[in-house]
Amino acid sequence: MSDEPVALMTFDNEAQAEKAQQLLADGGVRSFVSKDDAGGMEPQLQLTGGVRLMVSSSNAERAREILSVLGSN
Repeated sequence: MSDEPVALMTFDNEAQAEKAQQLLADGGVRSFVSKDDAGGMEPQLQLTGGVRLMVSSSNAERAREILSVLGSN
């Protein structure tokens, strides 16, 4: 199985993505947040491109299980 990074979910803002990232960290899954907002100088760009939560493809299934709680809130 490949360890290529995959976009697990896309959020409207960085705060939401970081909340999900913390849930993954608590579950032992490493992840990172990817966004294109000109290095933070243009945060409104997050609205058009979103903020992606990235994981390795080998951890994607486990990460989806962990984040399934977000859909029930």
